[in-house]
Amino acid sequence: MRYITFILALALISCQRPEAEGHAHDAEGRHAAHGGEIPTVDYTIWTNKTELFVEFPALVVGQPSRFAAHFTMLEAHQPVREGSVTVSLEKAEPQISIKVEAPSSPGIFSPTLKPQKAGVYNLVFKLNTPDYRDKITIPNVRVFANSHDAMHELGANGGESGAISFLKEQAWKIEFETAPVTKGQVYNVIHTSGMWQYAPGSFQSLSANATGVVSFSKANLTEGAVVKRGELLMTISSKGLTSNNLQTEISKAKSNFEQAKAEYERKKELYESKIVPRAEFEQVEQKFQVAKSNYESLSSGYGAEGKQIRAPFDGFAKSINIKNGDYAEQGAVLLSIANQTSYILETQVSASYASQLEPIQNIWYETKSGWSSINETGGSMLSVGKAVEKQKPMLSIFARINETVDMPEGSFTEVEITYGQAEEGAVIPVSALLEDFGSYSVIVQLSGESFERRPVQIGKQNGKLVAISKGLKAGEVVVTKGAYQVKMASMSGTTPAHGHDH
Repeated sequence: MRYITFILALALISCQRPEAEGHAHDAEGRHAAHGGEIPTVDYTIWTNKTELFVEFPALVVGQPSRFAAHFTMLEAHQPVREGSVTVSLEKAEPQISIKVEAPSSPGIFSPTLKPQKAGVYNLVFKLNTPDYRDKITIPNVRVFANSHDAMHELGANGGESGAISFLKEQAWKIEFETAPVTKGQVYNVIHTSGMWQYAPGSFQSLSANATGVVSFSKANLTEGAVVKRGELLMTISSKGLTSNNLQTEISKAKSNFEQAKAEYERKKELYESKIVPRAEFEQVEQKFQVAKSNYESLSSGYGAEGKQIRAPFDGFAKSINIKNGDYAEQGAVLLSIANQTSYILETQVSASYASQLEPIQNIWYETKSGWSSINETGGSMLSVGKAVEKQKPMLSIFARINETVDMPEGSFTEVEITYGQAEEGAVIPVSALLEDFGSYSVIVQLSGESFERRPVQIGKQNGKLVAISKGLKAGEVVVTKGAYQVKMASMSGTTPAHGHDH
């Protein structure tokens, strides 16, 4: 459910005249059609936290009116199961107020008001749940002096002609959401596909730092295996080799280093005593530094089993280019380590768009968790190709994706590129559309439990939103999840039994 602001809700209410629901209420709390009863009115109103659908007999002085107030939490479109509701009629101050400590059934509170004075009031609901509090006000609610005035003003119970009845109890049992029709910007769109690549900084190739036989230190080292920063992955041993024997080279380097160090320390004392000239001392010092660097380089990462190859960061084995026990020359690429923190998305479009791609407004892409875009996630445009070739007649577009995509490198995804100048218009979530052989319709919520299937004409589409050129206006509410179930209810030909406990 996308939230409708309280101001918008009041605007919707002001445009609605309370209509008869077509239900009267018997002692069991179910709707019955008894001629001459006080008409039933209903209101649907939203805040940024709650949807309230309330129906009750029109308010008449001295007559008790029992409410069926349905409270739906917008966060997950679930009924309010715990908490209290205080209902009051107010002008400058409350005329009458009553508190209900708990719902009579999940989501439904049943307070009873008995007005004492005719007039026009604000009907105020104060909801207090363990998770949040909310205040919902319905303005300009009429309290009639007698039943005759109510019947004359509101007429007989009728309901919306041809409306689909879909009860709150039904909606609460399924995945169900609604969203307002809003005014927004929609751009020209290119529908294409893209290929996932790891960003250059998100992977690193590890090369052999010595010549020798490679031994895997990680037992389950395979492509895709998770590795931790500093974890020992492989060792390279030159033990037993007649040439390029690292152990022998380290021993030689250590001997040269110790010899150069001794000479350096002796010459330093003589230089400080001004027995040897500065040039002779600097020559010995340089020789010592070279021997030290050579020894440290050869012995760095060298363990009992040989030279060690460790993971440079947390990630996974992207590729492995050698088998356990193979011989490797120094500098040969052994494996690549990657993480999934940064991706490059490469898309290709026809060269006919070359003059229209400035500026590119956004790039939408589909992942396992749904549609996303570079503007939403902090990604960025990298480059747009400027030339095509006979073998590659398409223009390449590269974008950096700044989120965990969890898609393998080289896999494809649907892509929508928005470009050009924006057009203002009515927009709704794409998920609200119902398609039948190329024609589109939506389910419009007329009131809390009353819906209508309405044909629409769609315009441009960019990822999550689609423009509506005909059939809807801003402020109306459409079903974005559960529309198919409401559609099926309209095809059943029967009105479901009401389960309200009035």
